[in-house]
Amino acid sequence: MLRWALIFFVVAIVAAVFGFGGIAAGAAEIAKILFFIFLVVFVIMLIMGLVGRGRTPPV
Repeated sequence: MLRWALIFFVVAIVAAVFGFGGIAAGAAEIAKILFFIFLVVFVIMLIMGLVGRGRTPPV
């Protein structure tokens, strides 16, 4: 997901350089949303990993 956020960020920068303001704004907004979704999923997985570490496997 972070890869897609970076791709949309690069598309936004390229579109802004060539003067396509609407496309650049849309791509930047998508990149921002994907980045925040990535952060939320990362924090959830980090917490699940720390909580799950204390359990012992069933015998």
